[in-house]
Amino acid sequence: MSLYSIGEVARICGINPVTLRAWQRRYGLLKPQRTEGGHRLFNDDDLDTIRTILGWINRGIPVGQVKSLLEGQVEALPGGWSQSEHRLLIALQDGRSQKVRQLIMELGREYPAASFVNNMLRPLRARLNVGDTRLMMLRSQLDGLIIEHAVMCMNASRKHPGAPATLVGWGHVDTTELWLEAIVRCEEGMQVEILPVQLDDPYLENFRDSQILLWAEGRLTQIQRQRLLGWVEQGMSIILLGSAGILLNATENDLNENDNIEPARGEGSHAVIKAVPARNERKK
Repeated sequence: MSLYSIGEVARICGINPVTLRAWQRRYGLLKPQRTEGGHRLFNDDDLDTIRTILGWINRGIPVGQVKSLLEGQVEALPGGWSQSEHRLLIALQDGRSQKVRQLIMELGREYPAASFVNNMLRPLRARLNVGDTRLMMLRSQLDGLIIEHAVMCMNASRKHPGAPATLVGWGHVDTTELWLEAIVRCEEGMQVEILPVQLDDPYLENFRDSQILLWAEGRLTQIQRQRLLGWVEQGMSIILLGSAGILLNATENDLNENDNIEPARGEGSHAVIKAVPARNERKK
């Protein structure tokens, strides 16, 4: 396994060395090795951790909440994951779209969907999201192939009995996240439909008979929380995904008892909030 200095890691991941030191000292997010002279050395697993941290932070998660997510959010995988990501990146850089398709198909078969998505596709997209025009073009190409793979998974899942589910992006979201989530949910046996556009005020009443997977980023506004509660009171089954679900989950003790919003931990690779209808036995 390769070892990298803090300066090399900073260049590879596009992050200031000062920030890396703060993540280690203040938050305990990184545990680099040390040379005899006391200099930090990072390995490939550390690079994966840094990219995961960046992904959470870019989605609105405060750095102080990241450690708890790292301590159980991502399933450990057998060796070779970084090498597989590198193979995919090289194929993208070489313009070999068919090779990328082949790799996505192979890895999708070899690993559980949640592991494949969380340990490779999401980190790779974060790696390509650094503002450089060429890298952003590669990310766009990757996104198209991810959507293509997700559609294949959705079509395959419809050949077997399964509960209907509808993925909806609420507000400003990265819509490719909906397709990534579809890959995971299809493996869980759901028959997934996607509304592939950002909706500021989605009309969910048409999907009463479907499990609604609602993806949102950042802290919900009071208006959004009231909207969520309104859907719940109509008997809709809603799972809140994305950083909005994690942030709401983190502040569950501050929720009003009348919100009828029930945290549902450990569903898939995300911390989520499951909104459920009001219980009759609650005191008013």
